[in-house]
Amino acid sequence: MAKAAAKAGRTPAEVKLIAVSKVQPDARVDAVLSEGHRVFGENRVQEAQGKWPGFRERFDGIELHLIGPLQSNKARVAMELFDCIHTVDRRKIAATIARLADELGRCPELFIQVNTGEEPQKAGCLPSEVDGFVAECRMLSLPVKGLMCIPPVEEEPSLHFALLARMAARNGLDGLSMGMSADFERAIALGATHIRVGSAIFGERVSQAS
Repeated sequence: MAKAAAKAGRTPAEVKLIAVSKVQPDARVDAVLSEGHRVFGENRVQEAQGKWPGFRERFDGIELHLIGPLQSNKARVAMELFDCIHTVDRRKIAATIARLADELGRCPELFIQVNTGEEPQKAGCLPSEVDGFVAECRMLSLPVKGLMCIPPVEEEPSLHFALLARMAARNGLDGLSMGMSADFERAIALGATHIRVGSAIFGERVSQAS
């Protein structure tokens, strides 16, 4: 991260490293916490709900990011558990978050997920919908920090990172959640403020059954 930031004329402090702990054994997460890292990402609300309350009793200052899809029926739990949600992608979930924010008196920081590759199987609003959706979220008084993307596996990620950066700048958003273990250096070069790194920190994921 430091080398990539320096090469881009940036400082490491400009980029938040989210250690993606989904489907990782507690012992691996404990080891990373014990080394002093405090920012983690989870894909599933239910898995995080079973894992993190216990860690938060033992370690101060943990910051949790939801980087997987959010269903409306899990929104309340997610808003109570997570400090940041990276996957706001449709009107229904935005309206649900706004309603719950009023009820709870607080709201996590939010990123809008963009399906930059327009892949039918992938979540996220389409690039053509981003400007309108950002405006709708602002009308709901939601704390939208920035945009998030997961580029298509078979395409050059830098093209998608650059597209995301242009859309964010056009909408006055300074948050860019982009880049994973294989491409975070390119993401940092193109302005990433949050990178989501799993295997490069924890090793390969293990299955739920193991």
